[in-house]
Amino acid sequence: MPPSKKVGWSQLRVGVMAMIAFALVAVLIFLMTGAESPFTDKVLIYTYMNDSAAMVEGSAVRLNGILVGKVKSIELAGGKDPKRAIRMAMQIEKQTLALIPDDSVIGFSAENVLGAKFLNIKRGESPTHIKEGGELRAKDEKDFLEVVQSAMPLLESVQSILGRIDKIVKQVESGHGSIGKLIYDEELYGHVNKIVANTEKITEAVKEGQGTIGKLLYDEGLYNDVRRTIARLDVIAEGLQRGEGTAGKLLKDPALYDELRRSSSELRALIADLNAGKGSAGKLLKDETLHARVVGTLDRLNSTMDKLNAGQGTLGQLMVNPALYENLTATAAEIQGFMKDFRANPKKFLTIQLKLF
Repeated sequence: MPPSKKVGWSQLRVGVMAMIAFALVAVLIFLMTGAESPFTDKVLIYTYMNDSAAMVEGSAVRLNGILVGKVKSIELAGGKDPKRAIRMAMQIEKQTLALIPDDSVIGFSAENVLGAKFLNIKRGESPTHIKEGGELRAKDEKDFLEVVQSAMPLLESVQSILGRIDKIVKQVESGHGSIGKLIYDEELYGHVNKIVANTEKITEAVKEGQGTIGKLLYDEGLYNDVRRTIARLDVIAEGLQRGEGTAGKLLKDPALYDELRRSSSELRALIADLNAGKGSAGKLLKDETLHARVVGTLDRLNSTMDKLNAGQGTLGQLMVNPALYENLTATAAEIQGFMKDFRANPKKFLTIQLKLF
């Protein structure tokens, strides 16, 4: 092959590769930017609103949240109806028309209170779909505007919170407050280091089996004692299961169980008799006549005690009359003297008695 033909073939290959590269770049740009497909038919549909809500051309048009087109133009309608002051043209794929009933409504929406706005078509229920160049009824945008306006207090609150956080950060950076001192105070840093060092010493001591905790963790003797205690508890539990001892008999002896049942039955019968007013204790609990007698006796006893305290009667005089008390004391003293003389010289009194007779 002559050299000129080789050069031409090489140039042709370079040109072909360049065209392929440009095509790939175009495809990538199309996929990355979401540009319209040049291979599908587009149609326009319209809607009228009283405000554009700062919507811009090229904004997304969605059908129940799914992207189906974009806003082609936004312009003043020029009519006198304030609700139809703005005319919006939407460009969507022709095949999408069959999915949009003609009673569908369209309104503003946003990804969030701070996100980009878009037009969202809410599907209706009509059996007929919208035609090319048709008009969709617009939903009142007041709801959306109220949502946007309701975000303003939230933004103000966020700004206020950010301001307070900024002040706190400044105080921390200047070493004020507990957190600032924890970060910047050298003395506190030294205390923390000491605490950490002491903690490490304690940990090492525990690892070496020193102290109570270390012995609990590493002392084989203590471990064996615990095992023996558990073994004894296991033996006791086995004895209980076999019915040994008082507790075991309480658990296993049917005769003792029957006696407890009989005692419980007798106790219930006794309580029933008391509630029925049977026996002395039952009558004390239930008999109104006996209760009245007891109350009367207590009243009389109380009256008698009042009379004694007032000095009435012989016993009352003995309790409150000092002269009677002194006479009784003197009489008792004379009787004691007489008995003493009688024991010392009984003939004296017997002689007198014999002379009299």
